Amino acid sequence: MKRKTQGVTFKNVVETTPDIASGYKPGLTALGANSSKVKVVNNSLIKGSVDIDTCTAHTYPNAHRWDYVIGYKSSVIFVEVHSAHTSEVSRVLDKLKWLKQWLNSSAPDLKKLADTKQPYVWIQSKDFKILRTSIQYRQAAENGILPRANLILD
Repeated sequence: MKRKTQGVTFKNVVETTPDIASGYKPGLTALGANSSKVKVVNNSLIKGSVDIDTCTAHTYPNAHRWDYVIGYKSSVIFVEVHSAHTSEVSRVLDKLKWLKQWLNSSAPDLKKLADTKQPYVWIQSKDFKILRTSIQYRQAAENGILPRANLILD
């Protein structure tokens, strides 16, 4: 995980990022029912969460928006909860592309906090149904975004 810049907190970065300034929520509450897909060893290390999709829907109504960001320890992890079907890989990759562009243009301070080991995580909403021999599986793997059943933060 990246080291925190002195005096910079997840909440401060969120509140100074115009597109999501009012979206900070304590713990994993921004994830709503999807919070059950995140397993945390020590809840005190969760620094908050934001529903990026909801916060940016008005500004980017036709975009393939990413779902969430979680502040954990001194870094952040961007989480997409989406069905894990072969036909959905391109949609999640479009969401990842949007997220990276949005971070570069509208949330550079949030990008600086990205976890160095797993900055982008795709959590499958139900069963994993991507053919392992498919081009789509390879594309997801090449982008480091293969879906998983849950996210474990230790």
